[in-house]
Amino acid sequence: MKPILYTFRRCPYAMRARLAIASSGVGVELREILLRDKAPELLEASPKATVPVVVNGNEVIDESYDIMLWALEQNDPDAWLDRHNSELIAECDGAFKSALDKYKYGNRYAGSDAAEQRTIASEFLMKLDKTLATQRYLTGDVVGMTDMSIVTFVRQFANVDRAWFDAEPWPNLIRWLEEFLSSDAFTSIMTKYPKWQAGDPVTLFPELI
Repeated sequence: MKPILYTFRRCPYAMRARLAIASSGVGVELREILLRDKAPELLEASPKATVPVVVNGNEVIDESYDIMLWALEQNDPDAWLDRHNSELIAECDGAFKSALDKYKYGNRYAGSDAAEQRTIASEFLMKLDKTLATQRYLTGDVVGMTDMSIVTFVRQFANVDRAWFDAEPWPNLIRWLEEFLSSDAFTSIMTKYPKWQAGDPVTLFPELI
């Protein structure tokens, strides 16, 4: 049996897990979950009840970053791990994602000002833009783990108010994001699947596996 991946198409954490799995070519059984109606099998596998989750026999991996490493450490044909800035990824997953959530979902955070949080998040994006002014990707001239760990969250930020985002002075960041959005890698992970439930036919991912 192949490992099982519980995922949700639009979740940026699940997106980056699928990106790494697709790059690695490590085949999984994909199970699309609705966050408002989670499958009991997901809840049994991971008490966190969030996606993505990989179940590989008795092993359960329920952090997206760890799933990326799990896939790429098995097979890394594009050498993503050679371009892996763990500190920048941690900054994205920490302070930037916290500010992004308070900007995007401001009504969920009492006492938080969405505009202020957007400004805080923008400081990280300006840092990325400065890096991208001198090189094509975040760790050099070839795409790698760092880019694919961060870009799905930049996409989420941009989509809150795309007109505002595109008007900001970060042309290199916009170029980098647009290249990702038009890439085969992004297209390949955004196939729409029906909600999974027990008894459904197996869906393999990547699809050619």
